[in-house]
Amino acid sequence: MRPPGSGSQHVKTIMLVDDSATVLLSISGILAKAGFQVVTASSAEDGQKKLAAGTKPDLLITDLNMPGMNGIEFIKVVRQRAELRFMPILFLTTESQQSKRAEAKAAGASGWIVKPATADTLLNTIKLVLR
Repeated sequence: MRPPGSGSQHVKTIMLVDDSATVLLSISGILAKAGFQVVTASSAEDGQKKLAAGTKPDLLITDLNMPGMNGIEFIKVVRQRAELRFMPILFLTTESQQSKRAEAKAAGASGWIVKPATADTLLNTIKLVLR
């Protein structure tokens, strides 16, 4: 399943930040199979380093609960970068509480995916935010 459009279309890059190697592997596999370029980071700090080094994703997907900096703190840091201010950011998390959703939205999250997410749920949500 390739993103719609001609072959010369810009391939969308998605940065995936999660401290679980299993999640990184499974989600990046789904995204790559769907035609996205995937950059993975095993922590918010790792994600920050990759962004600082010039990675410019079209979409960021981050876990909420990670050791060190959590996903909400990470989003706040990302949103301070002028070039990333309007990039869509999705939360991928086991948390489903409304209070956490509100906190994530206030930090700058564009949407929310509850783990474990099916490939269809993941890709449909990505399509919604990558218009």
